[in-house]
Amino acid sequence: MPFLAQQVLEYAAGLPEGRPIVAKELLHLGRRAAVDQVLSRLVQRGALLRAGRGIYVLPVANRFGTRAPSAAKLVEGLAIQRGETIVRHGAVAANALGLTTQVPMRAVYLTSGPSRRLKLGAQMVEFRHVPGWQLIFPGRTAGDVVRALAWLGPEKAGEAIRKLRAKLPPSERKEVASARSRLPTWMAQEVSALVTRG
Repeated sequence: MPFLAQQVLEYAAGLPEGRPIVAKELLHLGRRAAVDQVLSRLVQRGALLRAGRGIYVLPVANRFGTRAPSAAKLVEGLAIQRGETIVRHGAVAANALGLTTQVPMRAVYLTSGPSRRLKLGAQMVEFRHVPGWQLIFPGRTAGDVVRALAWLGPEKAGEAIRKLRAKLPPSERKEVASARSRLPTWMAQEVSALVTRG
């Protein structure tokens, strides 16, 4: 068993920071029951962190000791591993776009996968399943605009659009407007103002 534990740790060390480790990826090292047992023992020893049911991560070692990997790295790794679209929450997008001064206290992400919570050390990372239109343009400003508007809602969208018209270059305004057919009616009407009056 110690040899299998060493192999698991070597495998984990070869992954990028925050990349989730699941038992199915380790079946080339041994039988499922043995792999599950080794993962559990490595968590007890502090060599791995259990982020959620069946999801483990390697802690990051630095000169001050060890810490959990960043939530952003875990999210990136989960998206690759599971084939999910995962994007930042609309409140974070609105803050990044200068539409609000509120800074979210919790790490919340929107996903095409199931809603769930993962624990990274003391931090809880929440994933919320949302409709596909909220996940368009992942990693791009146009997508952040859509998610920010969804979070702000119909009441505050008009004011946000006026601010965005002054901030966004024409190419990004057109990209947002190109998604109108996929958006709820109230948002499609607001987004139209980015190109019709801008």
